[in-house]
Amino acid sequence: MSDRDGNSFVWFLAGLGIGAVVGVLYAPRSGDETREVLLSKAQEGRDQVRQQARKAREQASDLVDRGREVAKQQKEQFKSAYEAGRQAYHEATATDAGASKNL
Repeated sequence: MSDRDGNSFVWFLAGLGIGAVVGVLYAPRSGDETREVLLSKAQEGRDQVRQQARKAREQASDLVDRGREVAKQQKEQFKSAYEAGRQAYHEATATDAGASKNL
């Protein structure tokens, strides 16, 4: 069933391409005008793709920066918790050692 659906999609794309070619051939503009319009649209598309790529790079850079900041904060929190636990352990062992010396 899926093979039949994929084959139908290929035929749809082929028909779409043929329709585009026929539309260009029977266009009311001259060949030069049509080429200019196609070139203009291609340049607009290229500019739009470049702009979107630039935005994507900026967003990726922002996400990386935020990720680094979050990782830095997590590292600081972990270090603070580790030091607090270490200090509590030392205080607890010092208290136990002092209590056992007094016995």
